[in-house]
Amino acid sequence: MSEGKSHTHALAPYGDVRYVLGALVLISLFLVVEVVTAILGTSLALFADAGHMLSDVSALAMSAWALRLAKRPAEGRWSFGLKRAEILSAAANGVTLVAVALLIAVEAIQRLITPHHVAGGLVLVVALVGALVNVVAAYVLAKADRRNLNIRGAYLHVLTDLYAFIGTAVAGVVIILSSWERADAIASLFVVALMVRSAWGLLRDAGKILLQGTPDNLSLSDVRAHLANVEHVLDVHDLHVWTVASDLLTLSAHVVVEDGCFDSGHAPRILDALQKCLTEHFAIEHATFQLEPATHVSHEEGLHP
Repeated sequence: MSEGKSHTHALAPYGDVRYVLGALVLISLFLVVEVVTAILGTSLALFADAGHMLSDVSALAMSAWALRLAKRPAEGRWSFGLKRAEILSAAANGVTLVAVALLIAVEAIQRLITPHHVAGGLVLVVALVGALVNVVAAYVLAKADRRNLNIRGAYLHVLTDLYAFIGTAVAGVVIILSSWERADAIASLFVVALMVRSAWGLLRDAGKILLQGTPDNLSLSDVRAHLANVEHVLDVHDLHVWTVASDLLTLSAHVVVEDGCFDSGHAPRILDALQKCLTEHFAIEHATFQLEPATHVSHEEGLHP
């Protein structure tokens, strides 16, 4: 078994923890203000926003924690380091979004049936301030590397909150102009829909990575065809490509080569050619190849094609 290229798995750290912590401080301070205001104004929409912002605080805290873990070097049993902490964080963010959305949905439906008095003016003011806070937080997070699933999860939390506050502000205006207090519950359901949409995207992407699925933008048949075109390669089988973390694709494959390559010492050059093919065509730098003669296939009946 040979690796096409030497790696230490110590890739550059994801994003910048300072951006995440900056957004965390902004959201946390406003969360306290919003909870107090929601109690004074008896607004479910503000409680819904506060619940979402609480999940934002959790998401940002987990993101910062995952970023710090990802910086740790690979050692001992953690041969890839702790880079997959970002995926676990993203999945946890998705789960918290779903849980908070369910709680808000139940209360919103009850308030549609039995409306509560809502202070429309207070709701409008807090929603506008909240939208401004989330614009600043989103701007801060936008500076980080959003190709990272963990960072993208935190960014989606904040961006969803921005849209939610806009919806809450509209509800506040409706209540002020018409005294139709069910607008508060409808705004809450709008927040729920946004939360579920964001949660689905995070859980889907995190699930694909945790289940070691082939990335969506990669075709195994294309990879196999390119590798098979390398000189002296007869066949490629037991081919797997999966994602360890957002910026770390990994490939393994059994490569059947001409028998004479082992006698002539040509095998190392084949490994170099295979790795060059992956890097140039698919941006995959971490790959492990097993070179074998055609007669070896009889020993691999249980392997994937």
